[in-house]
Amino acid sequence: MKKIKWIILVLILIGLGAGLYIYWLNIKEEETSKLPKEKFTEEKVETQKLSLVMVGDALIHSSVYKDAYTNGVYDFTSQIELIKPIVQQYDLAFYNQETILGGTSLGLSDYPTFNSPWEFGDAMLDAGFNLVNLATNHTLDRGESAVMKSCEYWESKDVFYAGSYCSFESSNEVKIKEKNGIKYTLLAYTYGTNGIPVPEGKEYLVNLYSDEKAKADIEKVRDKVDLLLVSMHWGTEYQAVPNDEQQREAEYLASLGVDIIIGTHPHVIQPVTYIGDTLVIYSLGNFISAQSTNNDYNTMVELMSSVEVVKTTENGQSSIKLENLNNELLYNYYKKGNRWYDFKVIPFSQMNSSYNRDYQRLFDKYSQVVKMYDNSININAPSEDKAS
Repeated sequence: MKKIKWIILVLILIGLGAGLYIYWLNIKEEETSKLPKEKFTEEKVETQKLSLVMVGDALIHSSVYKDAYTNGVYDFTSQIELIKPIVQQYDLAFYNQETILGGTSLGLSDYPTFNSPWEFGDAMLDAGFNLVNLATNHTLDRGESAVMKSCEYWESKDVFYAGSYCSFESSNEVKIKEKNGIKYTLLAYTYGTNGIPVPEGKEYLVNLYSDEKAKADIEKVRDKVDLLLVSMHWGTEYQAVPNDEQQREAEYLASLGVDIIIGTHPHVIQPVTYIGDTLVIYSLGNFISAQSTNNDYNTMVELMSSVEVVKTTENGQSSIKLENLNNELLYNYYKKGNRWYDFKVIPFSQMNSSYNRDYQRLFDKYSQVVKMYDNSININAPSEDKAS
């Protein structure tokens, strides 16, 4: 009888314990349900990347296009053959088409009113360039007809161009592209057109810079893209130090949320720096031209800049960060005899004394220009001199 009582007591205790345990679990579940759900949701972080490379002015003097002319055909591929394998490593590649591509049907021309062959654009696109600035001080050199021929050319290509158009509709279009899950756009402006007036009612032919226009354009697109690039044709020719207006405009564009400002026009290298989170390349210098040395090869030593764009998305919120900024000097090589010939753009990582015996000193000098405002800016060193 006592044994049965003990068994009953044990069962009662077990039942009470089980009941208390279930009661405790219910209380914890109720408390847990009152806590913010994100505390118990694994945070998902997604990262996407986009690589970008940038070079400067394609200033196509007659010496450059005559050098490319063989058997009735313009072929510029050999002039940029050392650049092509570098550019093709990047998702996006920018250059400034300084001289308008009006094509041979209008008649090619040199300084001071340029017109260049379409075939130069073909070579650049074949090399991998897919972002093009068309807003320069030479856009109206050959008038509206050349702009129309330029539009005809660029509209036939799969390329993002900005700064010069053939209608208000095209000019006002919000152009957005996407690569690797990152949406981007390019806006482009020039300070002027060498005194050639923009035809009244046809302001779409070239984007002239003003704070008001830039602000309106940026506000129209800023919240629609992850990456906002602005090409600025600005500054004082042949001056390594940005002028006051460049610096003021850079500060203003940075305040509007521009991610990268790409500077062209001075024909020489100017510094690379950051204003807050905005990368500012004040001037990339020339990319290819027949400009002889203005002062110690300053129009012949150029800059190629690259950066990685990293988009991070966490809890539905995205942010952009620029990483791995890198720079390489380029050299615009040519021979000079009865005529200038054998034009070729040489990365300093492939330079040797057969191109210029003084290249190491030039590297040291122009690297300091690039790092004028920020000594931490990285620049690739030249290769060892293997020339005999």
